[in-house]
Amino acid sequence: MSGDGPRPAGGGAGPDRGAVGVYLYPWDAAGDPACADRVTGLGADRVLLAAAYHTVRALNPAHPSRRVVTADHSAVYYRPDRSRWSGREVQPAVATWAPGAFHEGAQALRSAGLGVYAWAVLTHNQRLGTVHPDLAVVNAFGDRYPWALCAANPRVREYCATLAAEVAALPEIDGVELESCGWYGFEHLHAHDKTGSAALPQPARELLSLCFCAACRIEYEKAGIAVDRLRDQVRDALEPVFAGDLGAFGEDAASAGLEPDAQPVHAARAAVADRFRAEVVAAVREARPDIAVLLHTHPDPRRLGANPGADPAALFAQGAGAVLQCWGPMDEGAATVAALARQAPAGLPVVASLLAIANLGGRISDLSADAVRLREAGADELRFYHAGLASGADLRAIRAATAAWRAR
Repeated sequence: MSGDGPRPAGGGAGPDRGAVGVYLYPWDAAGDPACADRVTGLGADRVLLAAAYHTVRALNPAHPSRRVVTADHSAVYYRPDRSRWSGREVQPAVATWAPGAFHEGAQALRSAGLGVYAWAVLTHNQRLGTVHPDLAVVNAFGDRYPWALCAANPRVREYCATLAAEVAALPEIDGVELESCGWYGFEHLHAHDKTGSAALPQPARELLSLCFCAACRIEYEKAGIAVDRLRDQVRDALEPVFAGDLGAFGEDAASAGLEPDAQPVHAARAAVADRFRAEVVAAVREARPDIAVLLHTHPDPRRLGANPGADPAALFAQGAGAVLQCWGPMDEGAATVAALARQAPAGLPVVASLLAIANLGGRISDLSADAVRLREAGADELRFYHAGLASGADLRAIRAATAAWRAR
């Protein structure tokens, strides 16, 4: 495939064909002397260790001293360089429930011969959206989404680029994986979620994610879009859905009453996302020119959330590899991997991620077969989510799937 080729200087910067990684929270490794051996026993080469993460309540099935971790706000798990943040109004919070856990966990994993990539969440930040509400996405009805920082806001871009650069500069790591590096919106499993969002048709979720904050209004106006008219169109299109008519419009937002504004809106938002990614990746490259940079993404530029969409050509031109979440139907996942593998230049990996937690909906009985399909589709590397949340049965499925992947 086109992703094969000599690895660039720096070791961690190019695709490591056949590598297997598992996701961990820093508290999974910190304080558990058996964690590193458990991961190497799965056949994994590397760990994607959370350095900056959102609010979460997580099981810790294998840890010797704790079973449930409650992280009550978005935070970083490493020791920030305060000189980097001096004078900045928007700053990350340090996790008081696990201070320095990233450093402890990374060192233990590296001592066992595992590579460590820092996994950082960017525009999904409940704490910052609450403390600084002007940074949050605002929908057409004026409702703010504190969990979703707006990618058009210059202060959000500065914060995310600074955070990504700081994470890249951590001495314990070989690469970075950036989650929610782009538009975040309505579709979010919020704490004690009561929206029934999964029942809403995709166009409704898309319309509820369109942002009308001050920064986005400027972007729309620059694109020649009448912002108030667009807001009224979005409201009118959503009213039938709120009234119970979930079939009120067709397969995309263009059929939801936005003509002729739909295409300019999508183009304006894609341009914002491209600029956001470019600034973040450039900041990482400035901090560590040789480091591997991977973005959780999807080839549809209109996708939102943890894996925001990006045109593959633009993503690869910015020097970032792609991590594709293949948690749904495997025909779809394999086709997406194959399409990106055909476009990826030498030196930039296409990575496939599988959900390996049965209690979260993972198909662990199919995990080995799915891993083989993704390798045959052209994936350079494989990821399993999530070794820290995994039960014994989940871990056995990961071990078997890793063996199947390597046998191809």
